[in-house]
Amino acid sequence: MKFRTTLILLIIFIGLLAFVIFFMPKKEKEGPAEKLTELPSSDVVRIVLKKEDGTFEFKKDDKGEWWIASPLEAKADNYEVNRLAEEIASLRIERIVEKEGKDPAKYEIPKKEISFWIKDKNEPIKILIGMENPLDNTLFAQKEGDLRIVLLSSYFRTMLDKKLIDFRQKDIFKFETSDVKAIKLKAKDIEWSAQKKEEEWFLEKPVNALAKKYRVEDVLNTLSNMRAKEFIVESKEASDLERYGLNKAEYVVGLNLPSKNQEIIFYLQKKDDKVYATTSTSTKIISVEDYVLNDLEKKVEDLREKQVASFYTWEANRVEIKKGELTIAASKEKDNKWQVTGERAEADSSKIESFIRKMESLEATEFIDQPGQLKDYGLDPPEIKVTIWVKGSDDKEKEYSYLIGRENPEKKQVIIKNPRLSYLFVVDSSFLTEIPKQAKDWLIQEEKKEEEKKAN
Repeated sequence: MKFRTTLILLIIFIGLLAFVIFFMPKKEKEGPAEKLTELPSSDVVRIVLKKEDGTFEFKKDDKGEWWIASPLEAKADNYEVNRLAEEIASLRIERIVEKEGKDPAKYEIPKKEISFWIKDKNEPIKILIGMENPLDNTLFAQKEGDLRIVLLSSYFRTMLDKKLIDFRQKDIFKFETSDVKAIKLKAKDIEWSAQKKEEEWFLEKPVNALAKKYRVEDVLNTLSNMRAKEFIVESKEASDLERYGLNKAEYVVGLNLPSKNQEIIFYLQKKDDKVYATTSTSTKIISVEDYVLNDLEKKVEDLREKQVASFYTWEANRVEIKKGELTIAASKEKDNKWQVTGERAEADSSKIESFIRKMESLEATEFIDQPGQLKDYGLDPPEIKVTIWVKGSDDKEKEYSYLIGRENPEKKQVIIKNPRLSYLFVVDSSFLTEIPKQAKDWLIQEEKKEEEKKAN
């Protein structure tokens, strides 16, 4: 019974498919859409948009940047105004309603008006906008000097409905994060400062320690990319700072930009379910998204670098282990295979790279910030010294050393010192099993060679 039903359905489907293929009329290929305007958008230098809620005016400066000229003077969002310029410079006609529109008022034309100027032209091009077509949300419109009444796309209606803040530059506190060389942050019960040395960030307070570069940069990027939800005050006074709690802000971040000879202090305060922000170099007070505060509330332990040494295993080209009188060394050859120093036999590259990867991933479970005498930890001299040389994309070789002290077998911990840092790392001691006892441990064993021969 099931087979018969399936067969009947299949026959009906084939019949319908044949009808669609052979009898349904084929849609003719459409030609290029007719345009109400067709000009290079880059030539648009001024736009005036008149709407029921006011008039917006935008002007392009000599550098090609857009500015709001009315109802206030402010930097515009170049992306948004350029989108508007592109739309009005190439307005597609959805349909011609009347070839000779003798009574545009019946379409409520002009309900809105958009005028734009092309460079080197004194007179504007005007587009008069009427009511919305209830059938498909298109807009009735007429170009000044053109008798036709046309319908414009619903997307254009969306552009016209934008508010002034949509066209305004919102990242008004933006700065180049690479210019920042020092930062001081206070956020509720959190307080720390850090300084950049070459390409690394170092915490200075409340502890001297290497910081996670990306964590500090998260704070800088959050501040630089902070966008206004609302513009609260255009030209702030002391009374405005008091009104929004910024005179005693819970979040204060000071940035030093030596190359710009500039010091910027950010003030942020949460009040009445809003986050208000201003800076020492701006006249404005804005409101911003709540999430901005998340990166500012990172504790020192979140900022501190836990990795003993930070490098990439695949960039390592030499490794050396010293334990008492024993020295084991290996280097990477041009074919990316490893060679153990003083040994003719083939090195087990996977073992060597596994060891380097283990060293790369070593992280502190805790720190000893004021270690005192290194001999108390078995570090003077160290039980083991591991040195790894890394050659990065700049072809410069960097050296990373690990001074390894005595193991605490009960806690399964060992203390390590990075010679370039003043403090010590307490790490899990399981990596010690990866350290070879002799150079031959890094060579391919006979049994492994036999297995490889059989596999081939």
